[in-house]
Amino acid sequence: MNDVTIEEMTESEARADRLAGSDPRNGSAAAAMADPRRIESILRIPVVVQVVVGSATLPVSTLLKLGRGAIVPLDHRIGDPVDVVVNGRIIARGEVVVVEDDNTRFGVSLTEIREPPIDDRHD
Repeated sequence: MNDVTIEEMTESEARADRLAGSDPRNGSAAAAMADPRRIESILRIPVVVQVVVGSATLPVSTLLKLGRGAIVPLDHRIGDPVDVVVNGRIIARGEVVVVEDDNTRFGVSLTEIREPPIDDRHD
């Protein structure tokens, strides 16, 4: 089996490998690419993506008093970076932007991609 370098991998294959936690330099990428169906099945796995705009801590008594139109101040300010969370793990940070095609919708412009912690990487 041929060794595959990072340069030979397509961007989507490299991204899938990073998300799977494997290091393409140790041969696991070559094993995964040996069967394209394996990569395709991984790329179709749905994940929950959340953008954390902010949070607040409230006593239950205050929470019970909230009604329509109530404003809950969050710990983030306008312009602060937001966390992008996938399946409960922060994977990136970004800025909230207005979607160009539809100014009634928001999106996130990614400014930083986080590497997984050392102990989460698989050998």
